[in-house]
Amino acid sequence: MTAIVTGGSRGIGLAIAEALLADGFKVLAAARSENESTARLQKIHGGDFLFCPCDIALAQDRECLLEMAAGVFGGVDLLVNNAGVAPKNRRDMLDISLEEYHHCMDINLEGAFFLTQAAAKMMLAQGGGRVVNISSVSSYAASVNRAEYCLSKAGISMMTKLFAARLAGDGISVFEVSPGIIETDMTAAVREQYAARIADGLTPVKRLGTPEDVAACVLSLARGQLDFCTGTVIHADGGFSVQRL
Repeated sequence: MTAIVTGGSRGIGLAIAEALLADGFKVLAAARSENESTARLQKIHGGDFLFCPCDIALAQDRECLLEMAAGVFGGVDLLVNNAGVAPKNRRDMLDISLEEYHHCMDINLEGAFFLTQAAAKMMLAQGGGRVVNISSVSSYAASVNRAEYCLSKAGISMMTKLFAARLAGDGISVFEVSPGIIETDMTAAVREQYAARIADGLTPVKRLGTPEDVAACVLSLARGQLDFCTGTVIHADGGFSVQRL
């Protein structure tokens, strides 16, 4: 089984790549640049792990990524759309610039949509496959100082439903994993604020999540154990999504 993991050089994407490799997948990790972590995985796993420099906002990079998957691994059985960026600035939504808006939307949503479109065609030719989209609690919890990010993740939620409906009859399952507050580079600057809110009851589970928490959810989907649940959202959020009185 072969997998593409976008944003696979650090944080959640790296944890997903490591979990898949440990489970016997061949993994092609895509990110803008290689680092010590990807070099380590190449040394440990040899030809079962490959890295592709890729900006998924660029059509030519997406094409090169899929060409590498086809040329080296013979195709792709699993696509994990994990690559994403935070807002350039946390600012009032009334002040967001067009450039700031596109910074999130082009990578987080547009790139993921067209990569999935192209990968789905490859999977159709193969006779099946799976897609896992990494969204966020920000897909439904409004943060008015991160509007562009929230919009991009809300788009991922609908994208999951659309591809699930379109591809189910062709043996391709599509899922959404919605992480909560996870300890990554993206949340490092506000970690203490989130930790305090969690201690005050923001989530039933009294800790921040880890990349490995999210990777465990992806792995259960990658194994094909939940294919009948196509279109489902798995909330890797410590219970944040649970409505409480």
